[in-house]
Amino acid sequence: MFVDRVRIELHAGKGGDGCMSFRREKFVPRGGPDGGDGGDGASLILEARDGVNSLAAFANRRMYRATKGQPGQGSMRNGRRGQDQTLFVPPGTTVIDAENGFVIKDLAEPGDHFVVARGGKGGRGNASFKTSTNRAPYEKTMGELGESRDVILELKSIADVGLVGMPNAGKSTLLSRITSARPEIADYPFTTKHPNLGIVEIGIERSFVLADIPGLIEGASEGIGLGHEFLRHIERAGLLVHLVEPSPTDETDPLHNYNAIRSELIQYDATLAEREEIVVVSKSEMEGAEELRQTLAEVTGKHVHMISALNGEGLEELKNEIMARVQKRREAALAAKAKKNAPVTESPADEPEKPRRRLPPHLAGPTALMSDDNQATDFDLEASQEKAKSKSEDAT
Repeated sequence: MFVDRVRIELHAGKGGDGCMSFRREKFVPRGGPDGGDGGDGASLILEARDGVNSLAAFANRRMYRATKGQPGQGSMRNGRRGQDQTLFVPPGTTVIDAENGFVIKDLAEPGDHFVVARGGKGGRGNASFKTSTNRAPYEKTMGELGESRDVILELKSIADVGLVGMPNAGKSTLLSRITSARPEIADYPFTTKHPNLGIVEIGIERSFVLADIPGLIEGASEGIGLGHEFLRHIERAGLLVHLVEPSPTDETDPLHNYNAIRSELIQYDATLAEREEIVVVSKSEMEGAEELRQTLAEVTGKHVHMISALNGEGLEELKNEIMARVQKRREAALAAKAKKNAPVTESPADEPEKPRRRLPPHLAGPTALMSDDNQATDFDLEASQEKAKSKSEDAT
């Protein structure tokens, strides 16, 4: 079951209460307070992990409660703290505050994690209140309540390439032909209900992730149909492959369909207008495909590919073109990351002057040139001072 949006309640653990206790033993007349502190409550942690592909694990359980800390006890025994609980989500999950609607954290990469609800602090036992003037404190504190949060987990597919287009433009069929993914395909008009991901392998070490974004319709940016449910999956795709069908089943104009999808993308997020795009005429075996290719090339000013998932025409050329662009984007991203992480080096002119090292007298004074064969009576004092000075400067 594919689930890409859930709402859950999170309750961190309460801290354990501090203990009120006094040491009372037969031969210890001044035992004093010995109440231990309570343990901290457990926290709830969200972590993005490879291999988790859906939020289905959260579909049937809407409340998560972490364990509480144990109370303190006598004999200076502190309570055990609660064990933190980690909830694993797919990479690309956005955590949204359900009450106020703001984004708390974007878990985009595997390994990204954060504490979404912190456990309460444990209470203090009466032993911690002991002072020089208060030898027998009759006070303790209760454990603090853990944080409670109502959050929305929203999955945005992470893919190198996103397939966009009207319903029945041939996106799912293309995905099934060039990857091992097996989306639902039929010979009657319908649209995919959720994104499908597939890995396109080109050679031994070259591959990219392709996402079949469900078909869009006019008004999707305003929430018509499943609107935002589909559009949010396009945000992370670095490259868009726009499929245009030459003879739509609803008899609409293919050029109008292309412009309508572009308009919906821009209205949803203006940055999508600058996203790199490859225009493809699908179902090239149909009548009017060549005329549509020429029209789109004139309107967009781009090279327009023609493919046919039925007979395989143009698939290899399209895969190589996509791989080349994806590789270029990856190299640019690595270069930018390396530049960002490069250590900042100061130029020689900006380097502060190093303090001179002070040499001991036997190396800095006239005695620096003395030896068994070179005694004080054998050399001129002024000349030796000059040599010692120059030697000292070289050492610094």
